[in-house]
Amino acid sequence: METFTHIGRGLFGYAVLIGIAIALSYNRRRIPWRIVIAGVVLQFLFAVLVLYVAPIRSVVEWVGTCFVSLMGFTNEGVKFVFGSLADTSKHGLIFAIGILPAIIFFSAFTSMLYYLGILQKIVFVFAWVISKAMPLSGAETLSASANIFLGQTEAPFLIKPYLATMTRSEILTIMIGGMATIAGAVMIAYIAILGGDDPHQRVLFATHLITASVINAPAGLMISKIILPQTEPVNTHLEVSKEQIGTNLVDAICLGTTDGLRLAVNVGAMLITFTALIALFNAIFGWVGATHTLTFGGHSVFTYPGFNAWIDHVTNGTFKSFSLEFVLGIIYAPFAWLIGIDWGHLLQAGQLLGTRTVLNEFISFFQLGQMKADGTLTDQRTIVILTYAMCGFANIVSIGIQIGGIGSLAPTQRANLASLGVRAVCGGTIACYLSACVAGILVPM
Repeated sequence: METFTHIGRGLFGYAVLIGIAIALSYNRRRIPWRIVIAGVVLQFLFAVLVLYVAPIRSVVEWVGTCFVSLMGFTNEGVKFVFGSLADTSKHGLIFAIGILPAIIFFSAFTSMLYYLGILQKIVFVFAWVISKAMPLSGAETLSASANIFLGQTEAPFLIKPYLATMTRSEILTIMIGGMATIAGAVMIAYIAILGGDDPHQRVLFATHLITASVINAPAGLMISKIILPQTEPVNTHLEVSKEQIGTNLVDAICLGTTDGLRLAVNVGAMLITFTALIALFNAIFGWVGATHTLTFGGHSVFTYPGFNAWIDHVTNGTFKSFSLEFVLGIIYAPFAWLIGIDWGHLLQAGQLLGTRTVLNEFISFFQLGQMKADGTLTDQRTIVILTYAMCGFANIVSIGIQIGGIGSLAPTQRANLASLGVRAVCGGTIACYLSACVAGILVPM
């Protein structure tokens, strides 16, 4: 009975999220329903193939194992540079040493695959499969497929020659595709955060993150065409840009390392800043919720009762006081319910979904990893659904990243990038939530 309830909740949430996308549409009369239906079918088809068809699942798990192995290779370089500080048995996990270097190495590894032409061939296969079901322009299909492996500013590099002449609908598709997925370099860090030191858990979450990134691609395409339907004719020809990274293989690896370093430093800096800001807001909110007594002449004149104790009581200790996390949990709890989270975990899930959108997805994954590690969130079903729901770059900061990154490749599109930014965040978020609904329906718990 519980399984049927979860399936019903998932299907209901999926339908409501599609309805929200329709409400955000610029032109509801021109929504291409064939593409929408194809997107839904591809999402469920990809998920079923990965989760229930043994040969395909074995391939995805093998890829996940390769991700975990890459983390092991990274540790060799970390030990060489940091010595005993890399030994988690002595010092525990030091984030800057144990996780951020994986971003640097995977970025260099990706650049090497790009220079050798291997990555382009893999992207082309995914784009070809998607294009057979969803008749979209070749450029936006390629970009969406590249986002399975690359970040929101790296994937457009594959279609750089087409960016300047793209329609607004195509530009929104590029933006939503980037926000609905995560880069491989960041994915490898999330595997470490969620899997901890357990190799089996690392492979498990690697499989889920890879699956999420794959099924997010058709979801992003579908949602983008609901929000801004294509009304002009487009070029459906699939052709990957021949531009290469670097002048030779060593140069490509060096450039990838530099880009990875920039990303790792950026991630570390954002974690420091946003964690400090959360502490600042929580101190203010905690003070507002605390009991205060106004005295005059040594006598109590007025007592403000506060409500920290009440919050602690009604949340069964999940939130000890009035805080930013509590506010985000309240606001995003309805979305957590829509994607299939059970009642007892709605506030925790809402907190993470809100943190991901308002602040940064890395913060939300870090918080999820902490909850999992310290035992404050032990429900495997909730953890898996949240992994799918947060597997994307859809947050406010990403608007500026895309304007700067994609805008540098096609300066004439900066106005479109700026005007479509908020819709792109909404579209990317909806696409990730759709994948979470699919996970709640199909993933065996």
